[in-house]
Amino acid sequence: MQSIIDKVHELSRFLNVIAGIAITFIMLLTVVDVILRSFRMPILGAYELVAFSGAVVVAFAVPLTTFLKGHVLVDFFVLRFPKALRNTINIITRLIGIGLFSIIGWNLVKMGMDLHRTGEVSLTLQLPFYPVAFGIAFCAFVECLVLIAQIFQVIGGTYE
Repeated sequence: MQSIIDKVHELSRFLNVIAGIAITFIMLLTVVDVILRSFRMPILGAYELVAFSGAVVVAFAVPLTTFLKGHVLVDFFVLRFPKALRNTINIITRLIGIGLFSIIGWNLVKMGMDLHRTGEVSLTLQLPFYPVAFGIAFCAFVECLVLIAQIFQVIGGTYE
């Protein structure tokens, strides 16, 4: 089980690197755009690029954030329960999360196929929308793997 958990962790870290590259791109693009605007030469499509990159940043950072338990977790009430009940609650909430992210991922795949079929693109740069939908869908499915890995950790007694 530990090797599966390690592989999921590696994949999550790789996706987080992509998110880091995207946020760096957003910062650099914004700075350059602001500077060039003072010379009346704005970057055409900067808003679209920031929007696409923002979606990548959020979606690609979620799996590692969940893996490292870096999100907001209100567990002061649950911590008062016996360990067996806490483990049960952790497993149930992970199963609900797997269901939720499976539905999100599947619907994003369907949306991506629709966007690809219709050829929908952004207004200024004519960038296709479907790669972003597929990328976010992939991250939703990786999030499912992270939640499965956390269930393995709960069962193995290493989750806390």
